[in-house]
Amino acid sequence: MPEESQTTRTQRRLGPRPLPQHLSLAASTWTNSALALPALRSALLSWGAASQNGNQPQNPPAQNPQVGGAAARDRLASEMQKLEPAIQAADPLQLMTALQAEGRRRFGALLDGIEAYRHHAYRRDLPAMPVLWDEGTTKLLDYRSDKKGDAKRPRVLVIPSLVNRYYVLDLDTQASFLRWLGANGFDPFAIDWDGPGYLERGFSLSDYVIGRLQSALQAVRQQPGGPIVVIGYCMGGNLALSLALRRQKDLAALVCLATPWDFHAENAAHARMLGEIGQQLEPVLQVLGELPVDMLQSFFSGLDPFQVLKKFQYLGGLAADSDSARRFVALEDWLNDGISLAAPVARECLGGWYGANTPHNLQWRVGGKIVDPAELDLPVLNVIPNADRIVPPGSARALTRRLKHVEEMTPIAGHVGMMVGRQAARDVWEPLAAWIRQTVSV
Repeated sequence: MPEESQTTRTQRRLGPRPLPQHLSLAASTWTNSALALPALRSALLSWGAASQNGNQPQNPPAQNPQVGGAAARDRLASEMQKLEPAIQAADPLQLMTALQAEGRRRFGALLDGIEAYRHHAYRRDLPAMPVLWDEGTTKLLDYRSDKKGDAKRPRVLVIPSLVNRYYVLDLDTQASFLRWLGANGFDPFAIDWDGPGYLERGFSLSDYVIGRLQSALQAVRQQPGGPIVVIGYCMGGNLALSLALRRQKDLAALVCLATPWDFHAENAAHARMLGEIGQQLEPVLQVLGELPVDMLQSFFSGLDPFQVLKKFQYLGGLAADSDSARRFVALEDWLNDGISLAAPVARECLGGWYGANTPHNLQWRVGGKIVDPAELDLPVLNVIPNADRIVPPGSARALTRRLKHVEEMTPIAGHVGMMVGRQAARDVWEPLAAWIRQTVSV
C-alpha cells in the first residue's frame, strides 16, 4: 500500500485493537473487583492450603483466565494468604468502597492513555523506498544506499511475517534495521506483503513461497552485488527457511529471527486451543476469504490479556513530548496496522502449525514437499530472544536442534523489542551483521 495511505491510517487512530475486547476486559475486571473478591479469596485460600499439604485442590480457580496456570495460582494464593489478616480486620463496607474507587482509578488511567495515544502528534514520515519488483499486492522494496552494487556488499533479502506490516523493520529515524543495514555495508531488500487482494485470498503458504518469494529472490539475483543472505522474522523465518531449502544454490546463508518451530514446546494447551478456534472460524473464512486482523489481534492479546491495559495506563502517565511517548506511539501505530490472513494460510497456520504442530512433526509441506530443516546445507544464525512471549524460546530452539550448520544467539529482549528496542542495534543488529560478514567471507 502506498506510503500516503499508511499516513492516512495513522491520522485516524482506532487502537488499541480490538478496542471493545480491551475495554470489556477492563470494565469486567476492575468494576467487579469488589463483588468478585469473596469468591476469589475463598478459592485461592483453598488452593494455597491444599498446595501446602501436597494435595491437588478439588476446585482450583482454573476457569478464571486472570488467575492463569498452576504457578500463577500459587503466587496469587501466597499473596492472598499474606493479605488475609488485613482483609479480616478491615471494615467490609470500607473495603468494598476502596476496591470500587481503585477500579475507577485504573479504568480512568486506561482511558487517559487511550486518549493520549489517539491524539498524539507523532506521524511516521520516513520517505518511501523504491519498488524493485511487484506482483499483486506484494512488493520488493529497495533499501540500498548505492544502486551500483559491489561484490563485497552482501545482498540481504528480508522477509517479514504475513500478519504484520514490514515497516517494524523501518519504524522511524531512530529505529530502522533496514536503513541501518544499508548504511553499514549491506544491500538490503525487503518484502512488503500488504493485505491479501482478490488474488491472494486464495493463496496458501506454497503460493507465497513458490510464487512470490522465488520471484522476489530472482529480482534480487538480477541486481549487482555480493552473496545473497535471506533473513526471516517470526513467521517470515518459516517462509525464509522454505525458500532457502528450494534455492540453496542461490544463497550464502540464512538468518532466522524469533522463528517458531515447535508450536507445542511451552504452551501446548494454548496452541491446540488456537487450532480448535481455527476450525470454528471456518464459516468466517469461507464468507470473507480471509481472517480479519481484529481476530488475529485477539489471538495475540490472549497470550497476556492485561498487557494492553498496563501499557496504556503507562502511556497516560508520560509527557506527550517525551521520547518514550513518541516511541510508544510509533510502535503502537504499527501494531494496530496489521494485515488479514488469506483463508488458506489461516487454515495452515491455525489448524496445522498451532493445532497439529505440523512443522515440528515434519508434516508441513510447501509445494508438496516436506519442509525439513535437516536438509538445509547452508549456515544458519538462529536468533532467539530470551523474553519472547509470541514465540517462546523453546519453540524457536527446536529449530536449532533440527539444523546441521547453525549458531544460536539469545539476546535479552522480547519479540518486537529485539528489532526496535533501545538496545536492538547493540544486542541484535551489530552481532547479526558481524556473523554475516564472517560467514560469507566478505
